[in-house]
Amino acid sequence: MTDDPVIAIQRFYPQIYLACHRHHVRAVSTSYRLSAQDSGLLTHLDDDQAVVTGALAKHLGLSASTLSASVKRLESLGYIVRTPRASDRRQIELRLTAKGAEAMAGASVLDRRRVVKLLGQLTPSEAKRAMDGLALLARAARHLQIKQPQSR
Repeated sequence: MTDDPVIAIQRFYPQIYLACHRHHVRAVSTSYRLSAQDSGLLTHLDDDQAVVTGALAKHLGLSASTLSASVKRLESLGYIVRTPRASDRRQIELRLTAKGAEAMAGASVLDRRRVVKLLGQLTPSEAKRAMDGLALLARAARHLQIKQPQSR
């Protein structure tokens, strides 16, 4: 095992992804009616911490109009809630709903059965540590996206 955390993440993340990845499905073939792009958009949202549409569009490399169309569709399905930002009502904040979290999990690129088997390889204590570590990395990733959105 390496002591370099960057190399560790670059090495371990793909191993998890490859072990649990599922073949992509078309939007019409799932009960959630999500395309791969829709599902990817939902993975960037949280039920607690809002994401501003402008930052999300920039990160995803989408035009404002393309993101707007996706947001309207996902909102009509009950998967997200959009609200004007309190500090600047011109900016729109997006949050994931409980229904959206269910749809995201159902349309995830990670196969649920494989993830269950993966976690079954760990003791309950190890699984808890792994989830805590992933939650910390995800929180840091959200903060990074807010402070320094990626440009495509």
